[in-house]
Amino acid sequence: MILVNVFQPKIIAIVPAAGIGSRMQTNVPKQYIKIKNYTILEYTLKTLLLHPNIIRIIVSLHKKDSYFHQLSISSDFRIISVIGGEKRINSVLSGLIIETDADWVIIHDAVRPCLTYEDLEKLISVIKKNPVGAILGKPVSDTIKYSNSSQKKILYTIHRKNLWHAFTPQLFRINLLRNCLKKIVSNNISITDEASALEYYGYHPLLIIGSCRNIKITWPEDLLLAKFYLQDFNINK
Repeated sequence: MILVNVFQPKIIAIVPAAGIGSRMQTNVPKQYIKIKNYTILEYTLKTLLLHPNIIRIIVSLHKKDSYFHQLSISSDFRIISVIGGEKRINSVLSGLIIETDADWVIIHDAVRPCLTYEDLEKLISVIKKNPVGAILGKPVSDTIKYSNSSQKKILYTIHRKNLWHAFTPQLFRINLLRNCLKKIVSNNISITDEASALEYYGYHPLLIIGSCRNIKITWPEDLLLAKFYLQDFNINK
């Protein structure tokens, strides 16, 4: 007798897209910069839409965003938008208040358009193994220096063994992430990603090695690399 795996977790994805991307020095927020006639955000959303277990995508927008609803992808029935906050954590919480019957949530940066479906599937498969969740990342290979506040003088070198670059997507149980983020806000604690909130309260998400092509568009030169990685991406498939 053949046993069929019927385990099909329901997942929502939250994409914080309320930033203005000042370091890119462009006239539009960086998630709306175009690569091959499509915006960075469209590539990001399209990969998430490909996975059958992601039942809804919530995009957190700046209150003055005038670009998102001009994109054809914004009319996809699986995508809704909410008003985000001043900080990333507020934008994520704006998405977490939406009622859903899903048990898991993926948080993915709006400006990581080169995520592969293979990495997304690898992350989601962790649900079977870990009740907390996991993040994509990569072990650090560069030498890491610690500087003074002016960033002009090396104070010491950080031993890179056991250090990782943290990527997104990051995958967690919805209720667990929501509770941890609310506590972080109440206690005025500074974090830079969602995994940090869980770590602060004693939880230990798994680290999953992801592709180096999953870059975050931060600086103008990142666009050249993204164009290379996306050259064979068919956004209409």
